[in-house]
Amino acid sequence: NAPDTFLGGRWQTVRKLIDSGLIGKPTGCTAFVGTHGVERHHPNPDFYYQIGGGPLLDLGPYYLTAMVHLLGPIARVSGMARRTFDKRQIENGPRNGEWMDVEVDTHSLSMFEFQSGALGSMTMSFDIWDSETPRFEIYGEDGTICIPDPDPVHGANDFHGPVWYRTRKESRWEFQPRPTDRGDWLIAENTHGFNENSRGLGLLDLAYAVRDNRSVRASGELAQHVLEVMTGILEAPAKGGFVDIRSRCDVPDMLPETFPASEN
Repeated sequence: NAPDTFLGGRWQTVRKLIDSGLIGKPTGCTAFVGTHGVERHHPNPDFYYQIGGGPLLDLGPYYLTAMVHLLGPIARVSGMARRTFDKRQIENGPRNGEWMDVEVDTHSLSMFEFQSGALGSMTMSFDIWDSETPRFEIYGEDGTICIPDPDPVHGANDFHGPVWYRTRKESRWEFQPRPTDRGDWLIAENTHGFNENSRGLGLLDLAYAVRDNRSVRASGELAQHVLEVMTGILEAPAKGGFVDIRSRCDVPDMLPETFPASEN
């Protein structure tokens, strides 16, 4: 529940830009994932639509963990949700054509207030056929950082991809990293390493943390906080208002640009 994707080059670059004061004091953020579920590619998608599944619990940890890493812990949340279809049809594999029951809400809208006073909103949905909405944006007093989604693998659930920013001093979007001559984002480098699929990066950091007696970045406290935020979002519609989040967590330190060499 504390995915280590936030340690990847893309998200460490975003953190560096924010900490450098590029967009001034952060005032808010928004996240958006609009898909039409997983039944077109997953051969056994039932569990996504059973209690404990749904778009918020499936996708939310990536985006909320990135938010906490960038803007700090969340103080209170609100939310609304709906279940668009009571049954969904598997559209691939040996079970193609089989219907499955939907037990959870599949379109989730949420709002939250960070402890810092910044405000956030998030849409997580299995009911949207397609969208051009940027997957993640951070707003500041002096500018905006945009994390676009040029193809489905480059949302907050991956380690790499482009970062756009525009400040009050600029009349157009700037890019970090800049694309190559052939426009290939995948081989361009962010300010930090791990710009490829780096599953296990959190475990590597944990090993060094134990050795050096320091705090681990993808910590249990971070996981607990994100879980409480999601639980609060799920409970909010029935409570008809905001749900206070009791837990807090330390904001994970940035990775050194030379990690892991800097740990030796």
